[in-house]
Amino acid sequence: MPIIHRKAVIAETRQFRIESLHLEFSSGEFRDYERLARGSATGAVLVVPMLDNETVLLVREYAAGLHRYELGLPKGKIDAGEDNLTAANRELKEEVGYGAKALHHLHTVSLAPAYLEHTIDIILAEQLYPERLLGDEPEELEVVPWSIHQIDALVTNGECTEARSIAALFLTASHLRNRA
Repeated sequence: MPIIHRKAVIAETRQFRIESLHLEFSSGEFRDYERLARGSATGAVLVVPMLDNETVLLVREYAAGLHRYELGLPKGKIDAGEDNLTAANRELKEEVGYGAKALHHLHTVSLAPAYLEHTIDIILAEQLYPERLLGDEPEELEVVPWSIHQIDALVTNGECTEARSIAALFLTASHLRNRA
């Protein structure tokens, strides 16, 4: 591993922190890297809510980065005192209006590990039951049932472009096939 000789915060907002790293590699080379540092030390979850063995519940939510609405999976940060499964169930209730009796950690993925210090836990939620909690969304999210067997169509139609949601859906489909 490269040796970090110096780490400094060079910019910080309510949501983001940019760090500068002065690194020494095993070859003796020095480099300065910048990374978008983790905003929350507690982590984040992405939930795959399965209404039944065939139907995943997606949410249509405003995506400020693209200034459009996107179909994707419910997600959010893990609050202090929560583990990833508790956070997943809370986010599910806030964004989809369901709780889950069965929660399973499928995988942890990164987004852009070369410059972004962020991972997210993919949680499979099954045995859903209606329950709603008040969330922090500025508007109610549209819940869209989708066949887990039609992920290709979801990606092709252009409504879902988020890599994390796409990866989670394919991982879930594989997990469900292997479990059967």
